[in-house]
Amino acid sequence: MIALPTRAGKPDAALAKAVDVARGIVLEVAEPSEVGDHLGARAEGERVVTHHFACSRPGYPGWYWSVTLTRAKRGKDVTVNEVVLLPGDDAIVAPAWVPYKERIKPGDLSPGDLLPVEDEDPRLVPTYLVGDDPLDPPMDGDARAQVRRVAEDLGLGRVRTLSREGIDMAAERWYAGDGGPDAPVARSAPLSCTSCGFLMRLNGSLAESFGVCANGNANDDGRVVSLDHGCGAHSEVKLARKQQPLPLPDHVHDTLTEDDFETL
Repeated sequence: MIALPTRAGKPDAALAKAVDVARGIVLEVAEPSEVGDHLGARAEGERVVTHHFACSRPGYPGWYWSVTLTRAKRGKDVTVNEVVLLPGDDAIVAPAWVPYKERIKPGDLSPGDLLPVEDEDPRLVPTYLVGDDPLDPPMDGDARAQVRRVAEDLGLGRVRTLSREGIDMAAERWYAGDGGPDAPVARSAPLSCTSCGFLMRLNGSLAESFGVCANGNANDDGRVVSLDHGCGAHSEVKLARKQQPLPLPDHVHDTLTEDDFETL
């Protein structure tokens, strides 16, 4: 069943009876085998009625034909406004379009791909006029462009840097990710990263909560981890005596030669 729009009022009687006229209009754009039963009529306004017909076109399950008719006041002639093929609630339709920059996820970038950052990205602020102070006045587009040109001419380094909002967003993302305290490997870890000798500290405000793992044997090597993260490769982890692996026996050497095989 196709869920059609509810009635907006009582449809015009003359237009509601013009089912054959509406079907004929549909047959001008579709094959007879593609037009099914009449599904009803809906009032769109004064002397404006839309007829719906089931669609049996292959590949369009759940769709329906919609034909809008109208007539002049005190007139009997029916005029066609439009005929369209519309999706019902259960129709197969393409997903809503999402801009490229919103579709791409971490790890999707390939060599040569570009992901531009907008000038008004809240994660960034101009390095030379605005810092982390929320009391700094906002700048318009012309002012930002002027700052960028002067910074490039003087060779002062980065034109923009992380804003306070950008820093907070990074901290929230890292803390909730695989390098945070709720990761499965961290929950079963005997010790936290804050006491690990392989932890490299960060600079700035994030140093109070995060560091970088420098243990080549750990899963997090080269990644940002929270200080309350942890794993089994902690620098101070020791195996209990009964957990020490048993020594392997000496290798067995084959002393037989080809001549020995011939005598056998």
